Amino acid sequence: MPVPVAPSASTTHTPATTAHRLSPAVAWLFSVASGLAVANVYYSQPLLDLIGDDLGIGRATVGLVGTLTQIGYAVGLVLLVPLGDHLDRRLLTTAQLGLSVVALGAVAVAPSAPLMLLATAAVGVLAVVAQVMVAHAASLADPADRGRVVGTVTSGIVVGILLARTVAGTIGDLAGWRAVYVVSAAATAAMAVLLATVVPAEARRRPERIRYPRLVGSVFTLFAREPVLRIRAGLALLIFTAVTVLLTPMVLALAAPPFGLSHTVIGLFGLAGAAGALGAGRAGRQADRGRARHTLVIGLIAMLAGWPIAALLPHSVWWLVLATVVIDYGLQSVHVVNQHLLYQVRPEAQSRMTAGYMLLYSAGSALGAILSTVAYERGGWTAVCLLGAGVSLLALAFWWVTDRSAYAHGADDRDAAGSAVSP
Repeated sequence: MPVPVAPSASTTHTPATTAHRLSPAVAWLFSVASGLAVANVYYSQPLLDLIGDDLGIGRATVGLVGTLTQIGYAVGLVLLVPLGDHLDRRLLTTAQLGLSVVALGAVAVAPSAPLMLLATAAVGVLAVVAQVMVAHAASLADPADRGRVVGTVTSGIVVGILLARTVAGTIGDLAGWRAVYVVSAAATAAMAVLLATVVPAEARRRPERIRYPRLVGSVFTLFAREPVLRIRAGLALLIFTAVTVLLTPMVLALAAPPFGLSHTVIGLFGLAGAAGALGAGRAGRQADRGRARHTLVIGLIAMLAGWPIAALLPHSVWWLVLATVVIDYGLQSVHVVNQHLLYQVRPEAQSRMTAGYMLLYSAGSALGAILSTVAYERGGWTAVCLLGAGVSLLALAFWWVTDRSAYAHGADDRDAAGSAVSP
C-alpha cells in the first residue's frame, strides 16, 4: 500500500523549517534516550556465561546472542529508520520504544534458548530508534544550532555503548542476567512516556505517495545520487574499523600476562572511552561556527596519533588508557562532523541518509573485529597497533583525496557541503 513521503529536493537544498526550536533540555533528553536504546545491543556481551549456564547454551554457540542482536540492528537500519522520512518521528519513536519494552521483557522471561535468541534479535531491530532520534533532533533544531544538537545526542549514544558492558556486568553480578533486561525495560518505558510528553511536534510535511519497498530501496540509490553521502559513509567505514581494531583485542591483551586483569576491571576501560565523548559536543559547536573541516582534520590526526601511544601498552596500562581517550575523541569529532554535513542536504531524506551512513558504520565495526583478531593471533599487540595506524592513515588519505577539493577555492564549510551535492 502506498505511503506518504516528502517530495524529492532539488539540487539546491534548504533546511526544513521546524515548529519549535529544540531546547537544550530536550536535546539532552534525546541524548539519554538514544544512549539507553543503543545500550540494549551491548548488554549481553559480559553476560554470555551467565546466559549460557541458565539456558543450557554451549560456549561455542552462546555468542549467537550478540551476533543476532547485531544482525537485527543492521536489519532495522534498512527497514525501520527510513520510515522517519514519511511518518511523524515522535509517533515512530514512541512506538519503537514501546515495542522495545515488549522485546526486552521477552528476553527477561525467555524460558528457552530459541525464544531468547529470537527476542534478542527483535531487541536489535528496535534499537535503531537511536538513529531515528538523531534525525528527529536534527530536524527540530535551529539550522544554526544543529551541530550542537547532533553532538549532544551522539554523545549519549557513545556513552550508552561504552557503559553498557559495565552496567550489565554490575547488575548481572548482583541480581542475575535477567534483571539487566528488566531494568532496561523499565527505563525504556519511562523514556517513551517522557519523549511523548515533552518533545515538540515537527512542522507539517507535504507527503507524496510512494510504496514502502521503493522507500527502502532509495537508501541505496541515495549513494549513487549524493556524493556527500558516499564521502561521509566512506569515512565512517574507515574510522569505525579503526576504533574496533582497538577495542576488540583489548580484552585479550589485558587479561594475559603480565597484566592479568579481571573482566570487571577491563570493563572499566569503557569509562576512558566515555571521556572521549566530550569530542562529540565540541565538534558539534565548532561545526555550527563554520569550522567543520578544521574539526574533522583534527579528529583524523588524533585517531592516527593515538596508535603510537597504544603501542606503549607493554610498558604501562596507563598508556592504553590515554590512547583510548585520544582515539575515541578523534572518532567522535569526525562522526559528528559527518552527520552535521549530511543533515545540511536532502532534508526530506534525513532518515534514509542516516540509514545509509550507519550501514557502513556497522560494516566498519564488523570488519575491524575480524581484522584485529587475526592480527592479534599472528603478531600480538604490536600487529594490532600497526593495523590500527594503517587504517587511520587510510582514513586521512581518503579525506585528502575526496573531501579536500571541496575547499580548494576557499569555500567555507557550508559552501563545501553544498558543493558536494552539486552536479
